[in-house]
Amino acid sequence: MSGVEIGLWSLVGILGLIWLGMHVSIALALTSFVGIWALRDNPQYASRMLALATRESISSYLFGVVPLFVLMGLVVSRADIGRDTFDVANRALGRLKGGLGMATVGANAIFAAITGISIASAAVFTKVAVPEMMRIGHTAKFATGVVAGSSVLGMLIPPSLLLILYGIIAEQSVGFLFVAGIGPGLVLTLAYIVGIALLVRFAPGFTGVPQPAPAASHEGSLAVDTLTKLAPIAALIALVLGGIYGGVFTPTEAGAIGALGAIVIAGIKRRIGPRVLWQVTLETGHITASICFLIVAATMYSRFLSLSGLPAFVTEWAIAQDLGPTGFVLLFCAILIVLGTILDSSSILLITLPLVLPIATAMQIDLIWFGIVTVLAVEIGLLTPPLGLSVYVIKGALDDPAISLGDVFRGALPFAAIMLFVLLLLVFFPVISTGLL
Repeated sequence: MSGVEIGLWSLVGILGLIWLGMHVSIALALTSFVGIWALRDNPQYASRMLALATRESISSYLFGVVPLFVLMGLVVSRADIGRDTFDVANRALGRLKGGLGMATVGANAIFAAITGISIASAAVFTKVAVPEMMRIGHTAKFATGVVAGSSVLGMLIPPSLLLILYGIIAEQSVGFLFVAGIGPGLVLTLAYIVGIALLVRFAPGFTGVPQPAPAASHEGSLAVDTLTKLAPIAALIALVLGGIYGGVFTPTEAGAIGALGAIVIAGIKRRIGPRVLWQVTLETGHITASICFLIVAATMYSRFLSLSGLPAFVTEWAIAQDLGPTGFVLLFCAILIVLGTILDSSSILLITLPLVLPIATAMQIDLIWFGIVTVLAVEIGLLTPPLGLSVYVIKGALDDPAISLGDVFRGALPFAAIMLFVLLLLVFFPVISTGLL
């Protein structure tokens, strides 16, 4: 077989191994080893290539950003800061028609800016927001759909683990990616709020007919509540993103400052002690190790594909189709959305980016903007069956067995449609992402 044929068969092999239940990093590494062996007919050469890829992929200073932002996100999650943001947003918007859903979106947007993990947002707001929304008359599918839709903001509004992963694979500035994600994140947040208002008005059978949320029982004005609950969070966001945007910190340094700031805030609020901090540190290590294996495997796979000649072949084929940059991006987004129905977000990035980045480069596409488009398209898969990861997390966190998995998927469908609309806006109006750069 030619190198291109071996490369094509590797894609089939990776998808097959993942569907059989093998972890994506092991599937990538195993396929890469066998592929290089087949290309060079030398297992020792394959071993040396993979060992070199392993050493180079995680020795970069940039890789330090991963555990630091993971630690910050986990500390914030354990300190009940998600509940604080929801309380403030609820007091501000809860009296509006559909205001509790809007408050959930707003709180999730703020929470996303200090966690970067969609799964954490889904788990936290399932416990906090779903019971409150159902209590005032919203249907279960609408309540869970709001949480599912707004949870994906964690992977778009910086800091985002998917943007970090894209930056490492594409060798792009993580700081620039963070800044580029702010505009689309805000647009998606606003689109969700408008969508909720329209659904409550024109689709009461889907949303239920909510009663106005009761006034908060605790004393104190909204200004005081905001100061005590939201000001520390706003300070942390300003410290991390402001430091990156202002050129004061590198992304890795900002991750360290953010992690320390989160620990200090949690300590001041007396919501985290030495025991919990140790547990969070261990969990950070586990997540970082998993991400580390993914990055190592992605580097191995990129080296193998380069040797096979498949990226160059695909690049020439794509250019010959005369799709143009916009046509190529739209086709790629369609492929990502389809893959999102069967694979998780990280797996999709690791499999597709080594193939499409050379094409995007040859077409002179801005790789920062391309990264934001890619992450948004991949995130639609978090809401679509059969493998909608956020939906499964929400179902697992629910205490009500009467709410089925199908209810959550049906509730998430309008929000997936809103995401698709925002994705098209971003494709045709790149300034939404690049305007701050």
